[in-house]
Amino acid sequence: MNAPIETVTPRMPGAPQHALPVNTCDSHAHVFGPFECFPLAHASSYAPPLAPAALHRAMLASVGAARGVLVQPAPYGLDMSALLHAIAHGAGRLRGIAVADSGTPEAALQALYDGGVRGLRFVGMRAPDGTPYAGSVGVDQLLIMAPAMRRIGLHAQLWAPIDDYPALLPQLRAAGVDVVLDHMACAKPECGVGDPAFQAVLAALRGGGVWVKLTLCRVSTQAPDYADARALHDALVRANPQQLLWGSDWPYVRMDDKSPDAGALLDLFHDWVPDTVLRQRILVDNPAALYGFPDTEDQA
Repeated sequence: MNAPIETVTPRMPGAPQHALPVNTCDSHAHVFGPFECFPLAHASSYAPPLAPAALHRAMLASVGAARGVLVQPAPYGLDMSALLHAIAHGAGRLRGIAVADSGTPEAALQALYDGGVRGLRFVGMRAPDGTPYAGSVGVDQLLIMAPAMRRIGLHAQLWAPIDDYPALLPQLRAAGVDVVLDHMACAKPECGVGDPAFQAVLAALRGGGVWVKLTLCRVSTQAPDYADARALHDALVRANPQQLLWGSDWPYVRMDDKSPDAGALLDLFHDWVPDTVLRQRILVDNPAALYGFPDTEDQA
């Protein structure tokens, strides 16, 4: 019998002070477990949170978000069972970002799409020990898989160091798939807006076809106000708000007692983006367009 998994309890958010637009979408979260039903495919480099589908739905309800996008965690590898189960029980309000490699048959990719998956995640970041995250698929696989992804309608989601993007983004755009950059493109507050790599991201964002997720807690260490990331956030909003998404990153793996409150993150977003039209675009319209949510009103 396998030894019990040491897990952590996710932080549940409080309600934000400001009401959210109808059909607000949290475009970046994860589900884990229950592990007796959905065991991990790989040893995890962190204590996984016990964050099953029902708890994720409760998190969305707590902040008043009607919709969500679930991203496959690396320890589940190519086993999409937990992700697809959560989407299937999400009453049409959830979409997914899966993991697949070049050995995955096109029919299997189509089945993922039919199950609510709209993108595949590729990882260039490294684990704390310098090795690739077990269960992740490298960015090199993306160029091989791009033709099949185009045919099916899957975009690419990347988690990579920002210094990789000046050389990488032109190759990916030439491959003809939309690209979503995780965690504010992993911008570095200490380098500021003038960082050449960040400027390359801004240029790609302005050109369209590249999207960026606004997930503050993975960029700044200055919680809870994240003041060092404000200039980067503002620059992204100025560059092209039609290509931005907001994500909580719940349940905050590897953050322990530094885990933020998703409701407070939404209030900060409200303060940093005071324009009602822009907030509607980033929280509602952009994810509806990218992930293919129906043009109907969902109940938060």
